[in-house]
Amino acid sequence: MDRHIPRHALPEEIQKMSPEEKVCKYCGVSYLILHEFKAMEEKVKAMEKEMKFYQGSVEREKSLQETLQALSQDFEQYKIDSESKMERLNMLFFSVIYLVGRKVQSIDLT
Repeated sequence: MDRHIPRHALPEEIQKMSPEEKVCKYCGVSYLILHEFKAMEEKVKAMEKEMKFYQGSVEREKSLQETLQALSQDFEQYKIDSESKMERLNMLFFSVIYLVGRKVQSIDLT
């Protein structure tokens, strides 16, 4: 984790204080680390927010992958159906051509 570097130097009167004056008499923790602690809390909040975003994106990606797979299967089925219908249309077209040709021949013969 990056070390927090304050933007402004401590006021001179705080710098001249003795260590006993800068710490909590009950727990011994320096009052001056409060700023660093608050900065770390903000970083943790930002990281938690980012993690929620990424967690959601993993779920969205899984859903999109499932949708893509279903659409791919549908596409393949439609492609097969289309090819089958095209073959039937070709057969019908050539049958009509043949029948028209026969009808023309019968008209020419009469």
